[in-house]
Amino acid sequence: MGIASLVLGIVSLCISIFSAGYLGVIGTICAILGIIFGVMGRRDIVNEKMATAGLVCSIIALCLGIVLFVICAGAVGCFLGFY
Repeated sequence: MGIASLVLGIVSLCISIFSAGYLGVIGTICAILGIIFGVMGRRDIVNEKMATAGLVCSIIALCLGIVLFVICAGAVGCFLGFY
């Protein structure tokens, strides 16, 4: 579970940084799954550090993805409001 959490955390972090539109929703879903796997993976002593790193990456990606999605939606709303 720790490896899956780390991979999902890194993937969601990359998606959240480089896209704030509809692809950012996929990054948010990956971040939520990474958080779930990270919490489950911390119970295992062997992969505890990887699960913790995946948990941290997933939490950062989730916060960043939500903030960037709101900013993108606000920018589109302001842009469409001018016409």
